Amino acid sequence: MMKIISSFQNPVIKRIIHLQEKSRERKQENVFVIDGWKETKMAMDSGYEIETILYRKGFEFPADLLSSAEIIDVSEDVFDKISYRGNTSGVIAIAKQKELKLSSLALSKNPILLILDRIEKPGNLGAILRTADAAGIDGVVCCDIQTDMYNPNVVRSSVGCLFTVDIAISTKEECVEFLEENRISILTTSLKGAKNYLECDFKKPVAIVLGTESTGVDEFWENNSSANIIIPMLGKNDSLNVSNTAAIILFEALRQRQKPIA
Repeated sequence: MMKIISSFQNPVIKRIIHLQEKSRERKQENVFVIDGWKETKMAMDSGYEIETILYRKGFEFPADLLSSAEIIDVSEDVFDKISYRGNTSGVIAIAKQKELKLSSLALSKNPILLILDRIEKPGNLGAILRTADAAGIDGVVCCDIQTDMYNPNVVRSSVGCLFTVDIAISTKEECVEFLEENRISILTTSLKGAKNYLECDFKKPVAIVLGTESTGVDEFWENNSSANIIIPMLGKNDSLNVSNTAAIILFEALRQRQKPIA
């Protein structure tokens, strides 16, 4: 018989709230929360194991797709308390985290990678993953990450692309070793000795390094790059949002490679 929850004090509801709010809880349990049926289905299709499904009363949920998950019916008022999107979400899931290793990246013969140096804002990380999915690149590597990859804001702002993009987490030293082993050149976004990104050759295997908006990239990357690159600015501001920078450079790389975009 399917469970039905109608109390805010239910232990399952309290657990969902703790997992949404506390990175420590997510790490200890090795799980995270997905808000929305579309995102949950994307996670399933990408091989994420779904532990529990909570759905808003009245939502037409295809339960046969998740025979191994616990499925719980939740009253409207309780569901709307735990869902960021409320009645437009329909489903909240608890999923098991994946171990995101460099060795798990599936590289093509001519790879493009994004390297994120000390990324700290979940919204920026999610937006970059959305851009990476749109560009169809080989993967995103987060070096010395300053946020939780499974923060609900990452899931939400990535529109589920957290599950469609190959992701790895590593130190910067491990990443450089990996890139050297795979003969992938490094282009670092930096103001120091930089050249216009339009003058760069993106047709060969390349990793594009992006830093934080507050401090830019670590000097380590500037010292290990084949070239430092810059997007010329015509206004008074000297920087773009990091997700915008990622989009501009990635789609220039696709243009140079003449990769068809549907």
